[in-house]
Amino acid sequence: MRKGRTVFIIGLVVVAGVFAGLFDMPQYANSWLAKLPFSLPHIPERPFQLGLDLQGGIHLVYAADLSHIASVDYDSAMAGLRDVIERRVNLFGVKEPLVQAGVNKGTGRLIVELAGIQDPGQAIALIGQTPYLEFRETKSNYSEIIEKNQKLFQEGKTDLEDPYASTALTGRYLKKAEIGFDSLSQEPLVLLQFDNEGAKIFEDLTQKNLGKPIAIFLDGQLLQAPTVQGVIAGGNAQITGQFTIEEAKTIVRNLNAGALPIPITLISQQSVGATLGQDSLTRSLKAGIGGFIAVIVFMALWYRLPGLLASLALLLYVVLLLAIFKFISLTFTLAGIAGFILSIGMAVDANVLVFSRMREELKGGRTLSGALAEGFKRAWPSIWDGNVTAMLVALILFWFGSSFVQGFAFTLLLGTITSMFTALFITRNFLRVFEGTLLQKFKWLW
Repeated sequence: MRKGRTVFIIGLVVVAGVFAGLFDMPQYANSWLAKLPFSLPHIPERPFQLGLDLQGGIHLVYAADLSHIASVDYDSAMAGLRDVIERRVNLFGVKEPLVQAGVNKGTGRLIVELAGIQDPGQAIALIGQTPYLEFRETKSNYSEIIEKNQKLFQEGKTDLEDPYASTALTGRYLKKAEIGFDSLSQEPLVLLQFDNEGAKIFEDLTQKNLGKPIAIFLDGQLLQAPTVQGVIAGGNAQITGQFTIEEAKTIVRNLNAGALPIPITLISQQSVGATLGQDSLTRSLKAGIGGFIAVIVFMALWYRLPGLLASLALLLYVVLLLAIFKFISLTFTLAGIAGFILSIGMAVDANVLVFSRMREELKGGRTLSGALAEGFKRAWPSIWDGNVTAMLVALILFWFGSSFVQGFAFTLLLGTITSMFTALFITRNFLRVFEGTLLQKFKWLW
């Protein structure tokens, strides 16, 4: 009964490994399918996502002018600027762009990395613009335009008419935005404060648009369109709307990004060529394959049959982990590949602990079944301590590290979790197949 269950589990693991392998490298499977005399569905080809250091692209460093910003608003202003820049670079379809913003001794720095960018000049021109916040009112035929746009949208057309008209009120008149809470319901809301000139413009605008929405745009994208409930004088207003605290914080940050214009100047530009990226990728793959083969040879020579079975489990581990990386669209960098290779060593480490303990139990006169059970039982505390320590370190690096360190930490974390599964589940079931067979009598194999 137990042997049948073990064989069934191994069968499922092997099938999962085959499908994961096909998902990892569909081009080879599709080329083979194309040679068949009959037609079969092709496997969708989904490429691995490569980072700047592997795919090539541009690395830009900007200086942010904070001279007109109060020091207490530095962090929020830079965070709002980062959000705006991220929104802009997404227009290029860049996968996993890196945008970092920070302040050091009163000087703002913005770092932008765009992997695989096709038009660096256009990206630089768009990124270099100061965030622009504007308030727009509805056109006189607003309802007709909305109805017309709905029909056009249903017909699949995208050339829709803008139902809003520009006004004199822009981000230059907004002193600040901040989060507040309703005195009765305690629901979060957004508080706006305009300067004296902006307060007058806003009062006239609300008087003109009673019962109508006033749309707020940042870089041409609609942020909010609150309806005017009454004439607002004095320059203080609030936006309500059943926001969560995080939603209200995001709105405040975006408003302040336009309310606190931060001119940015490009101070450094570095292009990473595709040749350099391909060379780095080739070297990394050669190092990984070489290390993997070395591990297999060592395990086979030192631990014999268990070592061969562990190598097979290790191969399944690599295939499954790559499939996970591709499925979650993880962006590969050199640091991430390093974390992946290191996790292979973690996977072997668990097998070494188990096999060493198994040998001791076999020398003590136990059967293969007894040695297998006792080996995993006694090795488990060491495996648990080592892997949990690695996962804690990976979490700390991911939480406090920069982007490249985070890539290393994330691949190491996923790899460590997967390695525990392969070492304690797959390898164990591989070994159980030989319980009660003639091979267990040949001590030199174990």
